[in-house]
Amino acid sequence: MAPTSLTKLQRQQLLELAKNSIRHGLRTGRPPAVDPTDFSSELAELRATFVTLHKNRQLRGCIGLLKAARPLAVDVSENAFAAAFKDPRFPPVETSEFNELDIHISILTPAEPLPFASEQDLIEHLQPGVDGLILEEGNRRGTFLPSVWQSLPKPRDFLRQLKQKAGLPEDYWSDRIRVFRYRTEEFGET
Repeated sequence: MAPTSLTKLQRQQLLELAKNSIRHGLRTGRPPAVDPTDFSSELAELRATFVTLHKNRQLRGCIGLLKAARPLAVDVSENAFAAAFKDPRFPPVETSEFNELDIHISILTPAEPLPFASEQDLIEHLQPGVDGLILEEGNRRGTFLPSVWQSLPKPRDFLRQLKQKAGLPEDYWSDRIRVFRYRTEEFGET
């Protein structure tokens, strides 16, 4: 389940595409039109991505899709725009902030069900720094990218905070909880 590696040039193209999407959004209020045929076949493949924005090392926006639905180049452009202007946790990015933004892109592998017999069994199967997780219980759902392990390095804490993100109490457990694992290829400007 290892992610497909992009070349340095392809990564630079995606970072520039994300930056241009935010710049275009500041001028026009909407994302730019992106034609996937303008890019290499790797950047035209259907892929799921998240674009994360930081300002002064603090989260400033993060939006993405968990399932591949658009060509990679299009997904990055749309998610960069959404992270800058549509993340409900933050006000829209302003022109004065543009040069202070650090852009980070995560390209996801398809999510796979993670089998487990109990909460402890699940915790023992987690791979810190590697696994991205999706937790589902009924209509509640939350995900953490692998990069979240940097701030929550202990599997038990990671799982507890993910449950809270999904709208569940951190000590909640049920036989109906489903967990999916994915990996990412991550890169950014800094």
